Amino acid sequence: MNESTHAAEVLETSQLRALVAVKAYVPEDAMTAGLLGTERSGHGVRIRADGLIITIGYLVNEADEIWVTTEDGLSSPAFVVGNDFRSGLALIKPTIALDGPSLQLATRDEIKVGDAVVIASSAGAEPQFVEAQVVARQEFAGRWEYLLEEAIFSAPPHPSWSGAALLNLDGELCGIGSLVIQGFEIKGEQRTVNMSVPIQTIGNVIDEICEHGRRLEAQRPWLGVLVHEEDEELTVVGVYRDCPADAAGMRPGDVVMRVGGHEICGLGHFYRTVWSLGPAGVEVPITVLRNSTRHELVLKSVERNAYMRRGTLQ
Repeated sequence: MNESTHAAEVLETSQLRALVAVKAYVPEDAMTAGLLGTERSGHGVRIRADGLIITIGYLVNEADEIWVTTEDGLSSPAFVVGNDFRSGLALIKPTIALDGPSLQLATRDEIKVGDAVVIASSAGAEPQFVEAQVVARQEFAGRWEYLLEEAIFSAPPHPSWSGAALLNLDGELCGIGSLVIQGFEIKGEQRTVNMSVPIQTIGNVIDEICEHGRRLEAQRPWLGVLVHEEDEELTVVGVYRDCPADAAGMRPGDVVMRVGGHEICGLGHFYRTVWSLGPAGVEVPITVLRNSTRHELVLKSVERNAYMRRGTLQ
């Protein structure tokens, strides 16, 4: 059996009618509108018989209108059941029952480098799929105060990755598509890859999020800053208006040097150091370099969702 035939069998046994298209509309005054746009399109995966859908969070964050469409062309408004900023995933549900199968979540994180996978998305009447291979399992730190301990990177990339389903060859849902990354280095070669969020980052708290709209554990401190890492230097490239970083006087162009007296080496280390100071609400002392002058700032952290529009929450 060749790999293409095997992939086709995965698609059939995984009941890809569980894949849906997701369209979200976000107000122009939403905090993330400037960065992510006001019209967002992607995909989701039905994971329960009650119609619960999992998708990548940035598609639906702050949206005041969400539509879900099945491969049969049936559409329904939807609402956000809960956001999980730790994993970067969100749970949504249509307001009108859209009958169809659901995908089985992988119970263990067994995807490893070299494994063949299928990345599938809904595209109108026919799901689209790409046969790919896992090329890396490693940390991913995003400039928007986001960190995955071990993201899944695969190639070749799916052209419509947002919220796409990453499946193993048993047809289980192992991850949700988040990004496409160009210039990703694999054994000295520059490749274009997809980054997917492992389903295990949210799997054990889905019921909790459905009941409470969020994880019940203490929320991480959030600063409202975008930080870019290049050549081991962390440069502030964005500050959300009226957020803790803005209130403390942080500016684009500032270079992050220290947090709470600890010298910072890398974006992941920056986040871990901030989060180690305590839950949301803790004061975060940060030393930045601005025009060759050091500035000592103290940021009064908050919960991320306190600064985001409620949107279509149930």
